[in-house]
Amino acid sequence: MTRFVLVAGTTATARIDGLSAAGADPDLRAHTPSADAELIEYGHLVRAPVVPVSPTGCPTPAAVTRAVRERAGFETLVVDAGLAEPTGAPTVGVGAKPGRDVRDPDPVPTAPGAWVAARELGRNLPDDELVVGETVPGGTTTALAVCRALGVDAAVSSSLPENPLALKEEVVAAAFESSDVDPGGAAYRPKLAVRFLGDPVLAVVAGLTAGALESGTEVVLGGGSQMLAAAALVRHAGVADPLTLATTTYVAADADVRSTAAGLDCETVVTDPGFGGRDDALARYAAGEAKEGAGMGGALLLAERAGVLDAVPDGTLEVVERLGTPHEP
Repeated sequence: MTRFVLVAGTTATARIDGLSAAGADPDLRAHTPSADAELIEYGHLVRAPVVPVSPTGCPTPAAVTRAVRERAGFETLVVDAGLAEPTGAPTVGVGAKPGRDVRDPDPVPTAPGAWVAARELGRNLPDDELVVGETVPGGTTTALAVCRALGVDAAVSSSLPENPLALKEEVVAAAFESSDVDPGGAAYRPKLAVRFLGDPVLAVVAGLTAGALESGTEVVLGGGSQMLAAAALVRHAGVADPLTLATTTYVAADADVRSTAAGLDCETVVTDPGFGGRDDALARYAAGEAKEGAGMGGALLLAERAGVLDAVPDGTLEVVERLGTPHEP
């Protein structure tokens, strides 16, 4: 059996102006992971007060994942990897707390314990395959910092049409300055890297993946830059089992994920959701917004396997229209 696992959490790094479009403004971004979990689980909001959209109205990738679930059908699990706001989706906790700003001296103190608990969870899930997705606004910046700490050369994408690489580099440089870790200084010390340069979602995804692989479960990492950072953490933990990255054409066009994945001995699968040439809300994806998130790449792989990929655009729009007009709490 294949299970879709959404690892949902937050980092205060997302509050830095100009880093993320995973929410209409910095205050609303804290609700995005909680809302994404509800959308994938139920197809509508339960406790989250706002539908996640970008500042220009691009709908959350969770709508895509939900549309695939409604057509392909798959079991789900949401892991609380440091949610800052409550969610109505059922979750499994692993002791993670919301991450602080990556420029703080110790931004993820719960990372080592959450990694261990997530690894145990991954070892014991009774599935043949896990498709793991993430939702964490600001996560591409922490992913860049973690890769630098491990000494992995990785390009990162962005949820914004123009990738703010200069700002990310500035934030990452400040993070290293405040930590006791030098670039490359956490090689083969993944818990150190994710504690001082990362976010709680990376710790949980990496721990869960490592545990699942060690137990013989196949793992597909559905995502982009964050999932490559998680794969790097897994490899630096000494886990060498086969691993697949499933992402979207939008991420692949924004960053050289194939080269990074190959360097981590990961197979790459790139899927086009078919949003090009539309004149509705999904056109924002073709314009370079969002690109990935909430396991979208992994869900599209499942859609392709099930033969329902062509139905994803209209299915996603149905989900978006069902949600109605986004509103502030």
